[in-house]
Amino acid sequence: MSLATDLSLVFIVIGVLMLLLELSQPGSFLLVPATVLLALGGIGLVFPDLLLTVWSPIIAVIILVPTTLLTIKLYQRLAPPAPPQTTVATSLIGMDGVVEVEVVPGSIRGKVRIANVTWSATSETPISVGKRVKVVRSEGVHVTVEAISD
Repeated sequence: MSLATDLSLVFIVIGVLMLLLELSQPGSFLLVPATVLLALGGIGLVFPDLLLTVWSPIIAVIILVPTTLLTIKLYQRLAPPAPPQTTVATSLIGMDGVVEVEVVPGSIRGKVRIANVTWSATSETPISVGKRVKVVRSEGVHVTVEAISD
């Protein structure tokens, strides 16, 4: 076999491996180089003399640009960009949580877990660990809670 044929087969094998890796870990953006390598490998098998000329990098760029654009559009369609989600204290009002450190009146040393986040808490009455609570007010990084009767 000639050098061009060997190189074409290597391109195809690496391209297939990259596609398999992309399938196992989507979003790693290996689809573009895999497509370019597969196309160059196929061209090299059909036209072996073309692969080792100055036209090979030009063909690669011609394949690369539309493949990149199509891949970006595909990824955007699969997972459209979303605004970052943040939790602000005022959005906690009305939410339920669980006491992790005893909540006592006049102190923000108490801790409650609300939606998988721990917040400093205070209350009108003492609330023991493990009790379910509801947020009635919030200021800055702490919340005021009241016990939920079982």
